[in-house]
Amino acid sequence: MTMPALSAPKTERVYELRSYESPTEQYHVNKVQMFNDGDEIGIFRQLGFNAVFYGAVLSGSRMPNLMYMTTFNNKADRDAHWKSFSADPAWKKLQAMPGYAHNVSKSEITFLRPTDYSDI
Repeated sequence: MTMPALSAPKTERVYELRSYESPTEQYHVNKVQMFNDGDEIGIFRQLGFNAVFYGAVLSGSRMPNLMYMTTFNNKADRDAHWKSFSADPAWKKLQAMPGYAHNVSKSEITFLRPTDYSDI
């Protein structure tokens, strides 16, 4: 665990919860490999995405599913991070690899705010 490098007051911060559903278990394993072996997590780390967690959904109707959460100073900071991610050469190379094609059938983004008692 690493504390996020955030400078904004908690009232301005934003959490971003992302869900990546895959059409089959095999595609889900492929997406997880993209995060780990393909080093998508490394790209997030290099660009300062302040990861809260990365994980696989273990039960429920929306499986197989990779979920992760990042946090940012504010919405503008979040937008700037995603812009830099989209333009990152390592991401462009990873995204273009045929072996990682079609591994997400549905994605969903949920924005959350910290509470008064949140640590980060």
